Amino acid sequence: MNLSLFNNTLVLENDRVLMRPLEPKDINLLLPFSINEPTLWTYSLLSASGEMNMRRYVNVAFQKKETGDSFPFIIFDKATGQCAGTTRFYDIQPQHNTLQLGYTWYGKNYQGTGLNKNCKLLMLTFAFETLGVERVEFRADAANERSIAAMKSIGCTVEGILRSNCAAPEGRRDSIVLSILKEEWFDGVREMLESKVK
Repeated sequence: MNLSLFNNTLVLENDRVLMRPLEPKDINLLLPFSINEPTLWTYSLLSASGEMNMRRYVNVAFQKKETGDSFPFIIFDKATGQCAGTTRFYDIQPQHNTLQLGYTWYGKNYQGTGLNKNCKLLMLTFAFETLGVERVEFRADAANERSIAAMKSIGCTVEGILRSNCAAPEGRRDSIVLSILKEEWFDGVREMLESKVK
């Protein structure tokens, strides 16, 4: 895995979406979501609901980026030219040639529009075909049915439930683990996902 590819010139885009590295100034584009759509983070381990929480959310993203654990993006819908949300690569493990994809959220106007599939196609193509990773992992609150359905729809395989595996804003949560392996990507997942974004 060539970590130098995670740099501030990395832009992922197609006809529908543009994803560029998150920058400190982007807090101004994200704050309206935190103020007007607080339920976006109902299942999040780190809530960005409200201005203070959004600032903390972004600061943590930059701290993780500095350590090499994460690479956060801001997402723009090219149809409107507006910010739609954020996502990131995280738990980047060069020694195992794996990473996770998550911390993904979209404003309500962009949910169910196909934007997510476009983002995932770009990120998975970069992960498997540019970085050459062996496995991309996804996790979610086991109660988050919408997120789980979205992950299954892009070709993820459910691996199981980690019971009470992490602290949550209220108590503890069970986390569902899903993944896509490199051979699965090239043996049909990529083709399936491409067919869904056309």
